[in-house]
Amino acid sequence: MDVEPFDDQPVPPVDVNHLARPGRSPAAWWHNTNHHPGIIALIRRARRILPGDPDFGDPLSAAGDGGARAAARAADRLLRDREAATREVSLATLQLWQALTERVSGRSPNREVTLVFTDLVGFSSWSLQAGDDATLRLLRRVAQVVEPPLLDAGGHIVKRMGDGMMAVFSDPATAVRATMAAREAVRTVEVDGYTPRMRAGIHTGRPQRIGSDWLGVDVNIAARVMDRATRGGLIVSETTLDLIEPDDVNSLGVTVKRIRRQVFAPRSSGVPTDLVMYRLKTRRDLPAEDDGDDLEAQA
Repeated sequence: MDVEPFDDQPVPPVDVNHLARPGRSPAAWWHNTNHHPGIIALIRRARRILPGDPDFGDPLSAAGDGGARAAARAADRLLRDREAATREVSLATLQLWQALTERVSGRSPNREVTLVFTDLVGFSSWSLQAGDDATLRLLRRVAQVVEPPLLDAGGHIVKRMGDGMMAVFSDPATAVRATMAAREAVRTVEVDGYTPRMRAGIHTGRPQRIGSDWLGVDVNIAARVMDRATRGGLIVSETTLDLIEPDDVNSLGVTVKRIRRQVFAPRSSGVPTDLVMYRLKTRRDLPAEDDGDDLEAQA
């Protein structure tokens, strides 16, 4: 029996007569059927037309909270044989479970969110001089004061990256307000006479959610927006700023200044050529966060 493929890649034919050859023990029949390349390929093709992520079960998609993800992690430990039909059937079931969970909750995996990236200005140079003990004390203290404003505002911390983090919010104005509170909280941190400065970049888009992580172009843009704050401060993309009501911007108590383009500088990788960024400054922003950094390094 030849299996009709769902795409251009041919599926190995399934020889039913060979699988059910007389004299073959049930155990041998099951082993050969379970590991037949044609059957495995057929199930994988079928997963492509089922609801949900057809690659559900890999390390990225199985990370994070949720019953289906926890079951996928358990299945990965139990079903070590990756070239088996039973594994593909199990993952297809979990794929449908995860898709149904997202549909019932009304949470689209690629909904519009506001992404926040932060890190500490000059942290690497300071930590090299300060040593591991002081560095660890600083990072713990920063986490203690930075994370509560973000979490209390409904943000979700996606990952922690040394002296920085990535967080996701459902509302851009809330993301900006919470990030400002987090930056203000960092001013209270002091370790061995050193007080760090936190920079942040905010961008709104529709990144791809894979398990507990967020990936895609909009994630890269958010990280590049933060990179523009070379001396510290808070920078947002025009996409984010346009989604915030003028009254909300006024209530933040900030001045909004567009970052000018530096004509002859090389373009920043990963940033659209038409991306516009704005610096949001409060009265307490340090002089080092002023106009000297307001040049966007792209043509």
